[in-house]
Amino acid sequence: MLEESRSAPACVARQLTQDTARYTALGQHLRSAPPDGGTLTVARGSSDHAASYLAYLLMARYGRLVTSLPMSLVTLYGAPLRHRHTLVVGISQSGRSPDLVEPFKAFRQGGGTTVALVNAADSPLAEAAEWALPLHAGPELSVAATKSFICALSAAARLAAHWHEDQNLLDTLHALPPVLEQAAALDWSAGIEALAGAERMMVIGRGTGLAVAQEAALKLKETCAIQAEVFSSAEVQHGPMALVDAGYPMLVFAPPGPAQAGLLELARQMRARGAQVLLAAPPDVAERQLTLATSGLHELDPITAIQSFYGLAEAVSRARGRNPDRPPHLRKVTSTL
Repeated sequence: MLEESRSAPACVARQLTQDTARYTALGQHLRSAPPDGGTLTVARGSSDHAASYLAYLLMARYGRLVTSLPMSLVTLYGAPLRHRHTLVVGISQSGRSPDLVEPFKAFRQGGGTTVALVNAADSPLAEAAEWALPLHAGPELSVAATKSFICALSAAARLAAHWHEDQNLLDTLHALPPVLEQAAALDWSAGIEALAGAERMMVIGRGTGLAVAQEAALKLKETCAIQAEVFSSAEVQHGPMALVDAGYPMLVFAPPGPAQAGLLELARQMRARGAQVLLAAPPDVAERQLTLATSGLHELDPITAIQSFYGLAEAVSRARGRNPDRPPHLRKVTSTL
């Protein structure tokens, strides 16, 4: 897991040199035949967190509405969904789960534009899609996805940039691999002692950063056996706040952007309640415990945040006497309907 997560910057750099003509052609297609039926994302697990990132990016930066598809609507209920003029984006590492492949076939047959961001270029999902865009993360042996998730985030940003001819986003994305190298080298050891004995905790994010909070919570469950629950900083102030007492662990992702001020204020409030807050923020935030590398464009900073987090998750797993590469009861490919 650690080796694969540290290889992510090189994987992203490789991805950005590949398939340029394909991304350009897809962008031209989406502009000439706009998906007026909206955009759907189709994914599970870590890939669904990448889909959440894509959704926030498309909605916040470009004003396009995006819906996450409950796949059982197609695979179990046979819902008569209208497919025409819809963009359907599937995200997957293996591209083999039937609950991704079957909706894709249905949407393509119904006239939707189907795009697969998939690591396995020869997978059934890639074959079912009209537009297959490989992640180029290479083989991933650890059960916990790391480099494929980071490559899914960069591919999502690349798709958005080509669709909207956003040269600023594209230029900053191409400059991202060295920033990811910096992020991977940051010292997050302050989080090891805080989480080594934790049994339950909250992970907080908001906006484009909510996706990496979702991913972090999943990895803490998966590799560390911590019952980590994810919340938006807006939602945690409702019912979940009742759980917070003295010493309660909280990991707060506060990268730059419109949501940062509220996240920092929440961290202060939770500390005042006695919570053990691990605040991940850029160097200009004095009260941080964990430092975030920044890219110069806040929409891309969640990618650097999760790059740093993976090293912490691996270290916490080992500190708890677990094997982060082989979590119990889990498999690399999960087949559901």
